[in-house]
Amino acid sequence: MYLLEQLGLSGQEKTNALSGGEARRAALARVLAPNPDVLLLDEPTNHLDLPAIEWLETELASLKSALVIISHDRTFLKSLTKKTVWLDRGQTRQLDQGFSGFEQWRDKVLEEEETAQHKLDRKIVREEHWLRYGVTARRKRNVRRLGDLHNLRKTRAEHIGAKGDVNISIARGKQTGTIILDAKNISKGYGDNILVKDFSLRVMRGDRVAIVGPNGAGKTTLINLLTGVSELDAGEVKRGSSVQMALLDQTRATLSPDTSLKDALTGGGTDMVQINDVSKHVIAYMKDFLFTPDQINTPLKALSGGERARVMLARALALPSNLLVLDEPTNDLDLETLDLLQETIADYPGTLILVSHDRDFLDRVATITIIAEGDGTWTTYAGGYSDMVALRGYGVRAKETTFAAIGKTGKSTNPGATITDQSVPNQKKKKLSFNQQHALKTLPQKMDRLDGEIKKLEGQLADSGLYARDPGRFSDLSAQLGEKQNIHEEYETEWLELEILREEIEN
Repeated sequence: MYLLEQLGLSGQEKTNALSGGEARRAALARVLAPNPDVLLLDEPTNHLDLPAIEWLETELASLKSALVIISHDRTFLKSLTKKTVWLDRGQTRQLDQGFSGFEQWRDKVLEEEETAQHKLDRKIVREEHWLRYGVTARRKRNVRRLGDLHNLRKTRAEHIGAKGDVNISIARGKQTGTIILDAKNISKGYGDNILVKDFSLRVMRGDRVAIVGPNGAGKTTLINLLTGVSELDAGEVKRGSSVQMALLDQTRATLSPDTSLKDALTGGGTDMVQINDVSKHVIAYMKDFLFTPDQINTPLKALSGGERARVMLARALALPSNLLVLDEPTNDLDLETLDLLQETIADYPGTLILVSHDRDFLDRVATITIIAEGDGTWTTYAGGYSDMVALRGYGVRAKETTFAAIGKTGKSTNPGATITDQSVPNQKKKKLSFNQQHALKTLPQKMDRLDGEIKKLEGQLADSGLYARDPGRFSDLSAQLGEKQNIHEEYETEWLELEILREEIEN
């Protein structure tokens, strides 16, 4: 029941009535419950909100299980991984570091590959020059060298280059005034469910505004109020002059599944896409988003989730705009597309309003973060997600699960209900959490193991002649010793804090 409660489920829900997010949380509870030796997770953060993602991150970090994770969530991967396997063009490459070291290593591998291909090209040119002008009467040598040239050409022809990057460009609208949106004391509710209460915000030209909160907090509702899609219950929103808005919604449901890729990108009836007053053929625009020419008449229903996400992104960015509204734009996008989207947004001269659960994306893009506090209250912070956490001392609080609202059908009357944030004290149940109990038991063992490793390193460094013989090894061992001593100190501090907390609860 612990896992179900933490994941916002009662255990009485009907599996055929679960939403995408509920089904994902149920699946996580099922695989975590047996405490497996090896845990395989394929995109575990999909359909989860920020509180659930951060809880899962903490839970997985406390397990003894070996983890194999496929994910596009950089922050999640950086927190949990110690090795990285890169699947690239049908080959796997392994890095004996976590994801934090992956991107620098990947760029180095691709750079070395490009250099090697350049050398190969130059060698082929030299050999072809010899073939034309330098053939001699020594037949055996000539035959062997000609064979080598054929092999070089074959190697070059069979080489599969790195996958191209998505070429994203945003159609720019007219120049706007300094103030884009000015919301004063706006409110919105549905019956007793108040989603926005007495909220004020002024958005200036060039701002990057991120809206974060748990599922069901009203993030999309707030966007709709600010952009005029939904009517206000109270307050007013004034929009600046010449504001042109382009919207990418999280449902991706604005087009029929039978619409062809060509019609989805052009709007139908033409072969051209207009980007910043420049006409571009639809096939060229398709290639910018990594589609092949033979996909031009492919219906959207035949595309993968990632491909459909790229289609909707391409549609939204092709519209002339100076206000770009992105509701969960990172869903189903690969890391390369995310990188380029971030760079493109950074160069976008207009204004951005964004909803996302991707913490790394928020940190790289946002200059203002608005967070749901509950009961319709929203608070504004300067900076990205990490800046907001640093100021608050904690991240997004989940909505509190109300199991009393679950009837005989097993379906909650509050579909937005999720887990309760562990950072909020539970007044009804004063006891250590599962993670805290686990840490209290395992930290002494970890410290003992580190003690042994530290003593071994100190013994190796005690060799007075080591530095003279091998300065590099001496430096490496010293770095390892410092790192393990720091980790030991962190473990000791955490254990002492938990022990004090345990005594306080027991007393």
